[in-house]
Amino acid sequence: MANEKKGIWGSPIAQSRIKSSDVKLAEMLFGYFIGPFGALLSSGIFTSQLQNYLTNVLKLDLAFLTGLQLVSTLFIVAANLIVGQLIERTRTLAGKARPWVLLSALTLSIASVLMFVVPFQNQVARMVWIAIAYNLYYAVAFPIYNTANSTLIPVSTRNSQQRSALASFTNVAGLGVMGVGSMIFPTLVSMALKEDQGRWLVAMLAVGIFTALTILLQFQFTRERVTEEGGDDAQQQAAPPIGQQLKAVTSDKMWWLVILFYLCFQWAGAMKNGSMTFFCQWVMDNSFFGMEDLGSAWGMSQSLLAILGAIPMAVAAVFVVPLSNKFGKRMVTFIGMVVGCIGGVIAGLGNGAIIPVAIGVALKCLGSSPAAYLILAMLADVIDHIEFTNNIRTDGLTMSIYSSLMVAGTPICNAIFSAMLGASGYNQSADVALNTAGQTAAAQTAITVSYIWVETIGYAICALLIFLWTVEKNLPEEQKAIAARKAGK
Repeated sequence: MANEKKGIWGSPIAQSRIKSSDVKLAEMLFGYFIGPFGALLSSGIFTSQLQNYLTNVLKLDLAFLTGLQLVSTLFIVAANLIVGQLIERTRTLAGKARPWVLLSALTLSIASVLMFVVPFQNQVARMVWIAIAYNLYYAVAFPIYNTANSTLIPVSTRNSQQRSALASFTNVAGLGVMGVGSMIFPTLVSMALKEDQGRWLVAMLAVGIFTALTILLQFQFTRERVTEEGGDDAQQQAAPPIGQQLKAVTSDKMWWLVILFYLCFQWAGAMKNGSMTFFCQWVMDNSFFGMEDLGSAWGMSQSLLAILGAIPMAVAAVFVVPLSNKFGKRMVTFIGMVVGCIGGVIAGLGNGAIIPVAIGVALKCLGSSPAAYLILAMLADVIDHIEFTNNIRTDGLTMSIYSSLMVAGTPICNAIFSAMLGASGYNQSADVALNTAGQTAAAQTAITVSYIWVETIGYAICALLIFLWTVEKNLPEEQKAIAARKAGK
């Protein structure tokens, strides 16, 4: 270790600014909110507008987009699993996840911009460029950051309540960027960027610079207290073989329940987010705004729905952690899923009328807030549970699978949505100013199912899964046993 201390990770610039044994406000604010907000900003924009950009700005073939997103998923999942194991095998004074967060300041900021450069007019050359740039972002840069960022939660502290607070801050940041992607950016697109590729590039360059700066801030204001347990001996200890980790996680019922819960929750949300712009363009009755130019009004519809969804989630952010500390993550999340189902039914029965749709969306978002804020804390609890039963940590593997599900959800669901649009006879050249008369009934049905009903059904499934998840019951005793085990070594 003597030589390592003289290296980059032993230098003052690489050392964490966090020195306290307990989580404090500065760590939560800079390390788990501002940092992730900047890092995930491009992802929030892509979730809301990338499908629109590729379909309506670059005019790429829908069959190509379907194939690209499905094939890319293989690379995405593989990349996340590889990064997870690289993190598990990283041993530095900065920890095992934080060095990869630092690397992301370069990789993620650059990759965020490449899909908007596209220096070709030829469609085949454009498709090749997009295929490469798409995978550099989703199968290289994003897995590096997101797996490392997710791993920070379970290694930050063993205090379950503090972990819940950190998970809440991180997921509030993630929801914040989704808000920017679905509230602010659509209005910018409809009013200013439109189909001008150069304007899109300028906007994303600004996002890329912001991303790099905030990730550097996150690196400075995070600390891996669990990784530090055992001092130099813990840093020198080899990671368990991947086979042993897989056996540990796949043999645990609680692990499967929380992973399946997240898969259903995340992918249903990805389906909704990818179709939101299309719903506001072709299904929502934009005459509500009294504008003659309905081609610009869809951006206002999307911003309105996003705002009405964001308000209850912002309010819930104040109450979710205290309620979960009192009643448990399981029960609070279960009730939230039920509320989300009710909201989905109201929105679906609204038939494109803005008032019932807005009310339903607001209820759906309120109901989703416990799951959105607490999922990383629930995963961290499961990792501790597996450590108790198997005497090994599986942070890297579990969080790489979590990250795979997160990042793969967007391309897979966008591919499914692209296929649904193609099968429904969606007209890429239709005049959006015609609003609800601009597309066939089949296309409008496909869009409505994607935006409202997929997520509503998904929430019903999630409610059942989380009701069966009971890992919290014995967690305090299990953590005490882990501490005693370590003290006896």
